[in-house]
Amino acid sequence: MAEDNHDLFFDKFDCETDLKRAFRDSLKEFSAESKVQIYLLQNPLTDNKYTYNYRDAAIVLAPKHKIMIVNLGNDDEQFEDFCDDFIDDLSSISDKYDYKKIIGRVRKWRDELVAEIQWNDDTDVGTLFDEASIADPKTQRNSELLISLVTGSINDVSRIKDETPENILDKIKQKIQLFDGDQTRFIYSFEERPEIRIQGLSGTGKTELLLHKLRDIYVNRKSSRVMLTCHNKILSYSLAKRIPEFFNFMKVEEQIEWNKRLWCVNAWGSTYDANSGAYRYICGKYGIPFQTYGPSFSSVCSAAVAKLKNEDMDKLGYAFDYMLIDESQDLPDEFIELAKIVTKNTVYIAGDIFQSIFDENILDKVTPDYLLSKCYRTDPRTLMFAHAIGMGLFEDTKLRWLKDDEWAACGYHIEKNGNEYKLTREPLRRFEDLDSEDLTSIELVTRKDAPDTNLVQKSFTCIESILGSHPTASVDDFGIVYLGTKAAAKRFASLLEFKVKEKYGWDINLAFETRQNIEGQLFVSNKFNVKGLEFPFMLCIASDIPNQLHERNALYMLLTRSFLKSFLILGDHVDGKLISKLEAGINHINEYGCIVTEAPVGEELDKIKTTIEHSGRNQSLNDIIVAVFEELNILPIVRPHIKEMVMTRQKMIGKRMTEAEVREFITIQNNLLHEG
Repeated sequence: MAEDNHDLFFDKFDCETDLKRAFRDSLKEFSAESKVQIYLLQNPLTDNKYTYNYRDAAIVLAPKHKIMIVNLGNDDEQFEDFCDDFIDDLSSISDKYDYKKIIGRVRKWRDELVAEIQWNDDTDVGTLFDEASIADPKTQRNSELLISLVTGSINDVSRIKDETPENILDKIKQKIQLFDGDQTRFIYSFEERPEIRIQGLSGTGKTELLLHKLRDIYVNRKSSRVMLTCHNKILSYSLAKRIPEFFNFMKVEEQIEWNKRLWCVNAWGSTYDANSGAYRYICGKYGIPFQTYGPSFSSVCSAAVAKLKNEDMDKLGYAFDYMLIDESQDLPDEFIELAKIVTKNTVYIAGDIFQSIFDENILDKVTPDYLLSKCYRTDPRTLMFAHAIGMGLFEDTKLRWLKDDEWAACGYHIEKNGNEYKLTREPLRRFEDLDSEDLTSIELVTRKDAPDTNLVQKSFTCIESILGSHPTASVDDFGIVYLGTKAAAKRFASLLEFKVKEKYGWDINLAFETRQNIEGQLFVSNKFNVKGLEFPFMLCIASDIPNQLHERNALYMLLTRSFLKSFLILGDHVDGKLISKLEAGINHINEYGCIVTEAPVGEELDKIKTTIEHSGRNQSLNDIIVAVFEELNILPIVRPHIKEMVMTRQKMIGKRMTEAEVREFITIQNNLLHEG
């Protein structure tokens, strides 16, 4: 039996007979052996209303293949009725989501895109797929559009043109995105358990999946009360703005009943608004004194847990039926425990497995129910280089090393030869059709490439090169991040703006001030304002590459913001030996599609563990405060006052404050100052 591959195979099909079980197993084995995405369904997943009486028909879906409707029974008449009803429903879904203007009416595509098949014990799955295979790119696209409708992976058809795109940028922009098996399973598997955890790399689609899960709950659990929350106030604002847009896009007919059936707020909240935060709402509902000043969030949640954990919640009443938590790695365990107490059915917890790359163990103590290891935003070669530079894999002394099961959890296949590791990743559907293109997804720009130019000129040259190679590219396709202080980033941006304004007429959006991505302006930021964003082209500007773990982690996160190409533009302060090692590593990745590195052993491995354990202690409190001020965009006029309060706070508690505690305390004080 071939290796089981959860992300490639999804089934929601009742296998109550030996024939059906054998059919499912043969599809599953074929999927794993051939690396083909396969969905085995009884009916469309898009809406619960699509159901059929005939239970011996199966719907088999695979990219680049016709929709296969397979008869596993002997009633030809009922099978024909099933086929007609399914096609009618698919046409109705197509009309609902405006796909009809792209793929046309049923009479145009039924014979071309649908195969009706009688299954027998001696039918060969490989032959079945060969006969259903589609060669024409436009017909393949139409087939995948239909698959997306059946599986609920709805694409924005406004970006899809009638003609097949000829350039790389438009090919990727118009690529049909389909949920893989694990993603589909998360959305459509309804398990009533206290908690369901989903973990994955940045770019694996966790937030998008939470929105789909939210939509599924809201539409199909009509009276449910749902909370979507996260630690970061800015992210919660962004999510609250996205929900109506997403619901409109998904043609949700139910009106959003804010603060009655649906809440989308940050985890803490403020005194003056009972609906401003998850914890604030819980306090109001159960008569718990709301705390904002002094204690940490973990301690206030712990106090709420102590008050509620012995209560009869069925009698007292639950605050929510479902809760969805994004970026859970930013929240304390005590908040998760509180969420489970006040939520009747299920708390869905989504976190970034690699966000804590420099923790002692990146795998959560609680094994996730859904582990997403494939990054669908970024080309695997870019992701490999980003991980390698973040962990120092090309350097003589590594900054971080993973255990074999952790490499696997991050989507890597391992080949060992003595102490040598060869790390590879599976190709992704977003890029698999571009193998024949001259596509280099990651590029290093050094002083050797442009010895007489500064970082501004190097960046401008990269922009010119992109526009020359991609004629349909626009100002909105670029993300530029300067790794340094906000003041340095502002100086860089002002010099770059002069060049792009003069040649292209572009204005610059200083995202560390606007805190948003503005259409029609060139996005320029420091490292703190790119979470949740993606661009076709990412320019990361680094005057130096220090060995501090948090700086390397920032590089990893920034390089993986692109879905076509990332540039790492290095300044003159970067060590020449390091540049040579990075060049050799990136060349090997681009040529062979893998990382080759030596595993640390003995004293080196012990040193890495010690460095990780004490990494947070290497920064002074002042350095942490300054970094948090930059991250949170704290106004200069209030910084001295807040800094003094942080110093006083540390003296009061009698121990060193962690970076998370400093960030939490500064956030509270800044909110209080603005509220006052």
